[in-house]
Amino acid sequence: MSARDRLRRRLIAYDIPDDRRRSRAARVLEGFGDRVQYSVFVVDALPAQFVSLQAALEAVLDPGEDSVLVCDLGLTATLGAEQFSFLGRSREISVDGPIII
Repeated sequence: MSARDRLRRRLIAYDIPDDRRRSRAARVLEGFGDRVQYSVFVVDALPAQFVSLQAALEAVLDPGEDSVLVCDLGLTATLGAEQFSFLGRSREISVDGPIII
């Protein structure tokens, strides 16, 4: 199985009341995926990359105040951009971006 076949797409949303932590979390997520709303990202990642993402987020979050929702949408090999629809202004979602191993 190739690396591309093991990529999983996740929808990640956060609720972080502190401006500084929210900015840090956004920077972490921007390094891994695409921002599709102010606090919502789509991330295509290999399992090891997702572990790194989780660790980076946990380092900036306050578990007593902050909340991050992660929805596993499945293998990217079986998904496409058509799984998303927008009302109003839409944002581009990369479906065939580079793979970093």
